[in-house]
Amino acid sequence: MIKTAGMVALKGGIFQMGSNHHYPEEAPAHMAEVRPFAIDEATVTNAEFRRFVLDTGYVSDAEKAIPQCEAPDLPPEAREPGGLVFTMTDHPVPLGDFRQWWRFVPGACWYQPEGPGSDLLGRLDHPVVQVSLNDAMAYAAWAGKALPTEKEWEFAARDGVSTEYPWGDQLMPNGRRMANIWHGEFPHKNRKKGRFLSCASRQGQRSRFGLYNMIGNVWEWTVTPYRNGHSRAQSGACCTPSRTVLPGQSYVTKGGSFLCAPSYCRRYRAAARSPQEVRSTTNHLGFRCVLRPT
Repeated sequence: MIKTAGMVALKGGIFQMGSNHHYPEEAPAHMAEVRPFAIDEATVTNAEFRRFVLDTGYVSDAEKAIPQCEAPDLPPEAREPGGLVFTMTDHPVPLGDFRQWWRFVPGACWYQPEGPGSDLLGRLDHPVVQVSLNDAMAYAAWAGKALPTEKEWEFAARDGVSTEYPWGDQLMPNGRRMANIWHGEFPHKNRKKGRFLSCASRQGQRSRFGLYNMIGNVWEWTVTPYRNGHSRAQSGACCTPSRTVLPGQSYVTKGGSFLCAPSYCRRYRAAARSPQEVRSTTNHLGFRCVLRPT
Protein backbone atom coordinates (compact mmCIF):
# COMPACT_ATOMS: atom_id res chain seq x y z
CA MET A 1 0.00 0.00 0.00
CA ILE A 2 1.12 3.55 -0.71
CA LYS A 3 2.81 5.31 2.20
CA THR A 4 3.36 9.02 1.72
CA ALA A 5 3.74 11.76 4.32
CA GLY A 6 0.59 13.79 4.76
CA MET A 7 -1.57 11.22 2.99
CA VAL A 8 -3.94 8.51 4.18
CA ALA A 9 -3.96 5.10 2.49
CA LEU A 10 -7.43 3.67 1.88
CA LYS A 11 -8.07 0.05 0.97
CA GLY A 12 -11.00 0.87 -1.29
CA GLY A 13 -14.09 -1.28 -1.54
CA ILE A 14 -17.81 -1.14 -2.24
CA PHE A 15 -19.90 1.70 -0.81
CA GLN A 16 -23.18 3.53 -1.25
CA MET A 17 -22.71 6.55 -3.50
CA GLY A 18 -25.21 9.32 -4.14
CA SER A 19 -28.49 10.09 -2.38
CA ASN A 20 -32.21 9.88 -3.10
CA HIS A 21 -33.19 12.38 -0.41
CA HIS A 22 -31.82 15.78 -1.42
CA TYR A 23 -30.94 17.47 -4.72
CA PRO A 24 -31.85 15.59 -7.91
CA GLU A 25 -28.31 15.60 -9.27
CA GLU A 26 -27.26 13.32 -6.39
CA ALA A 27 -29.65 10.52 -7.42
CA PRO A 28 -29.90 7.67 -7.65
CA ALA A 29 -28.17 6.22 -4.62
CA HIS A 30 -26.24 3.22 -5.89
CA MET A 31 -23.44 0.88 -4.97
CA ALA A 32 -20.02 1.81 -6.32
CA GLU A 33 -16.55 0.36 -6.01
CA VAL A 34 -13.11 1.96 -5.78
CA ARG A 35 -9.66 0.44 -5.86
CA PRO A 36 -7.03 1.17 -3.20
CA PHE A 37 -5.61 4.70 -3.25
CA ALA A 38 -4.11 7.31 -0.95
CA ILE A 39 -5.54 10.78 -0.45
CA ASP A 40 -4.15 13.95 1.09
CA GLU A 41 -5.23 14.25 4.70
CA ALA A 42 -6.04 17.91 4.06
CA THR A 43 -6.61 20.34 1.22
CA VAL A 44 -3.54 21.87 -0.41
CA THR A 45 -2.59 25.00 1.52
CA ASN A 46 -1.51 28.44 0.41
CA ALA A 47 2.01 27.68 1.63
CA GLU A 48 2.17 24.46 -0.41
CA PHE A 49 0.84 26.12 -3.55
CA ARG A 50 3.31 28.99 -3.09
CA ARG A 51 6.20 26.51 -3.04
CA PHE A 52 4.93 25.09 -6.33
CA VAL A 53 4.74 28.55 -7.91
CA LEU A 54 8.20 29.55 -6.66
CA ASP A 55 9.67 26.29 -7.97
CA THR A 56 8.04 26.40 -11.41
CA GLY A 57 7.11 30.02 -12.14
CA TYR A 58 3.55 28.85 -12.76
CA VAL A 59 0.95 31.51 -13.62
CA SER A 60 -2.58 30.59 -12.59
CA ASP A 61 -5.68 30.98 -14.76
CA ALA A 62 -7.04 33.80 -12.58
CA GLU A 63 -3.88 35.79 -13.36
CA LYS A 64 -4.48 35.57 -17.11
CA ALA A 65 -7.06 37.26 -19.29
CA ILE A 66 -9.55 35.09 -21.15
CA PRO A 67 -8.77 35.20 -24.88
CA GLN A 68 -11.52 36.83 -26.92
CA CYS A 69 -11.68 33.78 -29.18
CA GLU A 70 -12.77 31.67 -26.19
CA ALA A 71 -15.54 34.04 -25.14
CA PRO A 72 -16.40 36.41 -28.00
CA ASP A 73 -19.66 37.52 -26.38
CA LEU A 74 -18.06 38.67 -23.13
CA PRO A 75 -17.33 42.38 -22.68
CA PRO A 76 -13.63 43.22 -22.29
CA GLU A 77 -13.94 43.89 -18.54
CA ALA A 78 -15.32 40.38 -17.98
CA ARG A 79 -12.25 38.84 -19.65
CA GLU A 80 -9.79 40.57 -17.35
CA PRO A 81 -7.63 38.55 -14.94
CA GLY A 82 -9.55 37.99 -11.71
CA GLY A 83 -11.97 35.73 -9.90
CA LEU A 84 -15.32 35.50 -8.17
CA VAL A 85 -15.44 36.77 -4.60
CA PHE A 86 -18.18 36.34 -2.02
CA THR A 87 -19.36 39.58 -0.42
CA MET A 88 -21.58 39.44 2.63
CA THR A 89 -24.69 41.57 2.32
CA ASP A 90 -25.71 44.01 5.05
CA HIS A 91 -29.34 42.92 5.11
CA PRO A 92 -31.52 39.94 4.14
CA VAL A 93 -31.88 39.42 0.39
CA PRO A 94 -33.88 36.97 -1.75
CA LEU A 95 -31.85 33.80 -2.20
CA GLY A 96 -32.80 33.22 -5.82
CA ASP A 97 -30.09 35.44 -7.33
CA PHE A 98 -26.48 34.67 -6.37
CA ARG A 99 -25.33 37.90 -8.05
CA GLN A 100 -26.37 39.71 -4.89
CA TRP A 101 -23.44 38.21 -2.97
CA TRP A 102 -21.00 37.15 -5.70
CA ARG A 103 -19.00 39.63 -7.73
CA PHE A 104 -16.18 39.37 -10.23
CA VAL A 105 -13.11 41.13 -8.80
CA PRO A 106 -10.31 42.06 -11.23
CA GLY A 107 -6.98 40.94 -9.81
CA ALA A 108 -8.38 38.33 -7.43
CA CYS A 109 -6.13 35.26 -7.55
CA TRP A 110 -4.57 32.68 -5.26
CA TYR A 111 -2.22 35.10 -3.47
CA GLN A 112 -4.84 37.85 -3.08
CA PRO A 113 -8.06 35.83 -2.84
CA GLU A 114 -10.39 38.79 -2.35
CA GLY A 115 -8.58 40.96 -4.87
CA PRO A 116 -5.99 43.76 -4.64
CA GLY A 117 -5.45 44.76 -1.03
CA SER A 118 -5.96 41.23 0.31
CA ASP A 119 -3.11 38.82 1.01
CA LEU A 120 -2.23 35.52 2.68
CA LEU A 121 -1.08 36.98 5.99
CA GLY A 122 -2.42 34.77 8.75
CA ARG A 123 -3.71 32.09 6.40
CA LEU A 124 -0.75 30.32 4.83
CA ASP A 125 -2.14 27.17 6.43
CA HIS A 126 -5.61 27.72 4.91
CA PRO A 127 -6.71 26.03 1.66
CA VAL A 128 -5.46 27.68 -1.50
CA VAL A 129 -8.44 29.11 -3.41
CA GLN A 130 -9.02 31.02 -6.65
CA VAL A 131 -7.54 27.98 -8.41
CA SER A 132 -9.02 26.47 -11.56
CA LEU A 133 -9.08 22.80 -12.46
CA ASN A 134 -6.11 23.51 -14.73
CA ASP A 135 -4.20 24.99 -11.78
CA ALA A 136 -5.05 22.06 -9.51
CA MET A 137 -3.92 19.54 -12.12
CA ALA A 138 -0.66 21.43 -12.67
CA TYR A 139 0.09 21.36 -8.95
CA ALA A 140 -0.78 17.67 -8.71
CA ALA A 141 1.56 16.82 -11.60
CA TRP A 142 4.38 18.80 -9.96
CA ALA A 143 3.79 16.94 -6.69
CA GLY A 144 3.80 13.56 -8.47
CA LYS A 145 0.15 13.02 -7.65
CA ALA A 146 -3.26 13.34 -9.32
CA LEU A 147 -6.69 14.73 -8.55
CA PRO A 148 -9.38 12.37 -7.24
CA THR A 149 -12.32 11.10 -9.21
CA GLU A 150 -15.73 11.87 -7.76
CA LYS A 151 -16.02 8.23 -6.74
CA GLU A 152 -12.70 8.26 -4.88
CA TRP A 153 -13.49 11.56 -3.21
CA GLU A 154 -16.93 10.42 -2.01
CA PHE A 155 -15.57 7.10 -0.77
CA ALA A 156 -13.03 8.98 1.35
CA ALA A 157 -15.56 11.53 2.59
CA ARG A 158 -18.16 8.94 3.61
CA ASP A 159 -15.71 7.63 6.18
CA GLY A 160 -16.89 4.04 5.88
CA VAL A 161 -20.54 4.76 6.72
CA SER A 162 -23.75 5.48 4.79
CA THR A 163 -25.25 8.01 7.21
CA GLU A 164 -26.37 11.51 6.23
CA TYR A 165 -23.04 12.95 7.35
CA PRO A 166 -19.73 11.18 7.98
CA TRP A 167 -20.28 11.68 11.72
CA GLY A 168 -23.92 10.50 11.81
CA ASP A 169 -27.41 11.62 10.84
CA GLN A 170 -27.48 14.95 12.70
CA LEU A 171 -25.77 18.06 11.35
CA MET A 172 -24.91 19.31 14.83
CA PRO A 173 -25.07 16.43 17.34
CA ASN A 174 -25.70 17.86 20.81
CA GLY A 175 -25.24 21.33 19.35
CA ARG A 176 -21.64 20.68 18.31
CA ARG A 177 -20.37 22.25 15.11
CA MET A 178 -18.83 19.45 13.06
CA ALA A 179 -17.85 21.36 9.92
CA ASN A 180 -16.93 24.86 8.81
CA ILE A 181 -20.18 25.88 7.16
CA TRP A 182 -22.34 29.00 7.38
CA HIS A 183 -23.84 29.35 10.86
CA GLY A 184 -26.40 32.13 10.84
CA GLU A 185 -28.64 33.84 8.33
CA PHE A 186 -27.20 33.60 4.82
CA PRO A 187 -25.82 35.81 3.29
CA HIS A 188 -25.88 38.69 5.78
CA LYS A 189 -25.18 37.25 9.23
CA ASN A 190 -22.59 34.62 10.18
CA ARG A 191 -21.82 33.57 13.73
CA LYS A 192 -18.36 32.24 12.84
CA LYS A 193 -15.60 33.90 14.83
CA GLY A 194 -12.30 35.01 13.33
CA ARG A 195 -11.01 37.15 10.49
CA PHE A 196 -11.58 34.66 7.71
CA LEU A 197 -14.50 32.58 6.50
CA SER A 198 -12.17 29.66 5.77
CA CYS A 199 -10.26 27.80 8.45
CA ALA A 200 -6.88 26.09 8.41
CA SER A 201 -6.73 22.97 6.25
CA ARG A 202 -5.81 20.85 9.27
CA GLN A 203 -8.11 22.52 11.79
CA GLY A 204 -10.73 20.46 13.58
CA GLN A 205 -11.13 16.79 14.28
CA ARG A 206 -9.94 14.11 11.88
CA SER A 207 -12.47 11.73 10.40
CA ARG A 208 -12.34 8.01 11.13
CA PHE A 209 -10.25 7.68 7.99
CA GLY A 210 -7.88 10.35 9.32
CA LEU A 211 -8.93 13.20 7.01
CA TYR A 212 -9.58 16.86 7.72
CA ASN A 213 -12.46 19.00 6.46
CA MET A 214 -13.88 16.74 3.79
CA ILE A 215 -17.18 18.46 4.53
CA GLY A 216 -17.37 22.26 4.44
CA ASN A 217 -14.54 24.81 4.45
CA VAL A 218 -13.95 24.81 0.67
CA TRP A 219 -15.38 22.95 -2.30
CA GLU A 220 -12.88 20.54 -3.86
CA TRP A 221 -12.14 19.77 -7.50
CA THR A 222 -12.41 16.28 -8.96
CA VAL A 223 -11.50 15.09 -12.45
CA THR A 224 -14.92 13.58 -13.10
CA PRO A 225 -16.80 15.31 -15.94
CA TYR A 226 -20.12 16.63 -14.68
CA ARG A 227 -23.35 15.08 -15.83
CA ASN A 228 -26.74 16.21 -14.59
CA GLY A 229 -26.91 13.67 -11.80
CA HIS A 230 -26.08 10.02 -11.63
CA SER A 231 -29.40 9.61 -13.47
CA ARG A 232 -28.98 12.80 -15.53
CA ALA A 233 -31.48 14.67 -13.35
CA GLN A 234 -31.63 18.39 -14.01
CA SER A 235 -29.59 20.57 -11.69
CA GLY A 236 -28.26 24.07 -11.18
CA ALA A 237 -24.83 25.14 -10.00
CA CYS A 238 -26.02 26.16 -6.52
CA CYS A 239 -23.65 28.41 -4.65
CA THR A 240 -20.61 27.95 -6.90
CA PRO A 241 -21.44 29.93 -10.03
CA SER A 242 -18.93 29.75 -12.87
CA ARG A 243 -16.97 32.88 -13.61
CA THR A 244 -17.96 32.60 -17.25
CA VAL A 245 -20.00 30.42 -19.55
CA LEU A 246 -17.43 29.01 -21.94
CA PRO A 247 -17.56 26.15 -24.39
CA GLY A 248 -16.22 22.95 -22.91
CA GLN A 249 -16.74 20.53 -20.10
CA SER A 250 -17.67 21.24 -16.50
CA TYR A 251 -16.30 19.00 -13.74
CA VAL A 252 -17.67 17.80 -10.43
CA THR A 253 -16.76 19.64 -7.25
CA LYS A 254 -17.49 18.09 -3.87
CA GLY A 255 -17.88 18.76 -0.17
CA GLY A 256 -19.59 22.11 0.15
CA SER A 257 -17.96 25.15 1.72
CA PHE A 258 -18.11 27.81 4.40
CA LEU A 259 -20.99 29.33 2.41
CA CYS A 260 -23.31 26.31 2.62
CA ALA A 261 -26.16 26.94 5.06
CA PRO A 262 -29.27 25.06 6.20
CA SER A 263 -31.34 27.81 4.55
CA TYR A 264 -29.35 27.77 1.30
CA CYS A 265 -27.20 25.22 -0.52
CA ARG A 266 -27.42 22.27 1.86
CA ARG A 267 -24.48 20.61 0.17
CA TYR A 268 -22.35 19.95 3.25
CA ARG A 269 -22.66 16.21 2.63
CA ALA A 270 -20.52 13.56 0.94
CA ALA A 271 -23.17 12.87 -1.71
CA ALA A 272 -23.50 16.53 -2.69
CA ARG A 273 -22.03 17.65 -6.00
CA SER A 274 -21.86 20.80 -8.09
CA PRO A 275 -20.49 21.61 -11.57
CA GLN A 276 -17.68 24.04 -12.32
CA GLU A 277 -16.20 25.00 -15.67
CA VAL A 278 -12.50 24.19 -16.11
CA ARG A 279 -11.31 27.79 -15.72
CA SER A 280 -13.64 28.75 -12.87
CA THR A 281 -11.98 30.42 -9.89
CA THR A 282 -13.70 31.47 -6.67
CA ASN A 283 -12.62 32.20 -3.11
CA HIS A 284 -14.26 29.03 -1.75
CA LEU A 285 -12.95 26.37 -4.14
CA GLY A 286 -9.74 24.40 -3.58
CA PHE A 287 -8.49 20.82 -3.94
CA ARG A 288 -6.60 17.87 -2.50
CA CYS A 289 -4.61 15.18 -4.30
CA VAL A 290 -4.49 11.39 -4.51
CA LEU A 291 -1.99 8.67 -5.36
CA ARG A 292 -2.92 5.40 -7.00
CA PRO A 293 -0.85 2.19 -7.04
CA THR A 294 1.04 1.73 -10.29
